[in-house]
Amino acid sequence: MSLIDSHAHLDMYSAEELSQVLGRAQAANISTILSIGIGDGPAEMHRALEIANATNGSDVPAIYASVGIHPQEAASVTPESLARLISLSTQPRCIAIGEIGLDYYHVENPTPHVQQTGFIAQLVIAAAARKPILIHCRTSELATPAAKEKFGSADAWEDLFALLHKHWQPYGLSGIMHCFSGTAEHARRSLDLGFYLSFAGNLTYPAAKSIREAAVLAPADRILVETDAPFLAPIPFRGQRNEPALVAHTAAALAQLRGVTAEEVANQTTENFRRLFQLGTDN
Repeated sequence: MSLIDSHAHLDMYSAEELSQVLGRAQAANISTILSIGIGDGPAEMHRALEIANATNGSDVPAIYASVGIHPQEAASVTPESLARLISLSTQPRCIAIGEIGLDYYHVENPTPHVQQTGFIAQLVIAAAARKPILIHCRTSELATPAAKEKFGSADAWEDLFALLHKHWQPYGLSGIMHCFSGTAEHARRSLDLGFYLSFAGNLTYPAAKSIREAAVLAPADRILVETDAPFLAPIPFRGQRNEPALVAHTAAALAQLRGVTAEEVANQTTENFRRLFQLGTDN
């Protein structure tokens, strides 16, 4: 039984750490990892691709990469950074654009208008490249008082759906709601737009009732699992540094919720990932 980690920030590990992390992933039967290329901003979004291009062999998982500008860096969406994104997106190991989206949680993040403008620009690039997108969405509902004051009544989910309907759905392309953390209604609307739901370690947290509801209602052919490493380690490792090997714990929790075996979840999520990114069994 093998698994795919559909979202990990491999460029956040040191070179020595990464070697050990990939070794443990291989030992845990993680066959493939999607390395997320946002870095600490557009100047470093190439690092995930460098890892993917430099990592080959039967002793490590297959690694693919994405490129994108995170919403917290939306003020850095310039003609130059978008041109860099376009150039990187043409590389063979780049299979997605992201993570991109909206984040109204942190007070230091750009205003909704700036985030939305940057998001739309990247949707245009993804559509032209015919590549799936990886969505980050975090609203201000649980944010600090300062963030709530800044973002007011703005709702990241509502804004996200409006933008996707207008600027993404017409292209007939798909994507992933990464680290899905919305409600069952958000899940239904995401599925209606053709998205896959990817579940991370927070699925295992006691307070994550709405996430578990979404995990149960999602069709089998639209679910994925991820770590979001080095963040969000699943129980029983919560609070520790996460890594791809631990995706098995999230997959086991997802299997229990859905009333199927862990092997069924592993096979289904692997099939779903390969279908979404049009990867053959030999890739």
